[in-house]
Amino acid sequence: MAEIDYQQQHKKRLSWMPWLYFSLKPKLLSWAKPWQDAIQAELTQLETVNIGQQCFIAPEAQLFAEPGRDIIIGDKCMIAADVFMHGPITLGDEVAINHSCSLDGGRSGIHIGAQTRIANNVTVYAFNHGMTPDTPIYQQPVSSKGIYIGKDVWIGAQAGLVDGITIGDHAIIGMGCIVTKDVPAYAIVAGNPAKVIGDRRQKTS
Repeated sequence: MAEIDYQQQHKKRLSWMPWLYFSLKPKLLSWAKPWQDAIQAELTQLETVNIGQQCFIAPEAQLFAEPGRDIIIGDKCMIAADVFMHGPITLGDEVAINHSCSLDGGRSGIHIGAQTRIANNVTVYAFNHGMTPDTPIYQQPVSSKGIYIGKDVWIGAQAGLVDGITIGDHAIIGMGCIVTKDVPAYAIVAGNPAKVIGDRRQKTS
């Protein structure tokens, strides 16, 4: 019983801190890998999801992908507990999405480049509602331009990304930012709305 309880607790730990999965010793991988294989196999049977090699997906994550709104996940990606994802979404290799993030690809999709890190509670919505005053919001037409996030980007906790933006490679999005405009490569942005406050190439540590 003690071993079963330990495994259940360890599964919770991995779900909320999935980076730990990639440093597990062989003894722990002996049960953790079959557990992950089963989760991912069921997900690919139920949804239009393509999962690369050596990925971790928390069982508490919710992925929804109808035909034509696929979710494509590269190799060595990690998706933590309480993440909501609705395609179309494409993740490059080694992308990390931490707990409680919400991503909806709208019609035009979300693209996230390789080695990008997304902290907890980030929202990424690739669609928008009309706002004319003569019609209730829920009856307004929905538009979708898509969102492109480059490679090696760091998005801080509780940031929000709106439809139609591009974030350049190697950029850093500060905690709590609301990003409404394109972000240049290597830029460091902060605030609401987000503004460029620095350049990553000028950082020495």
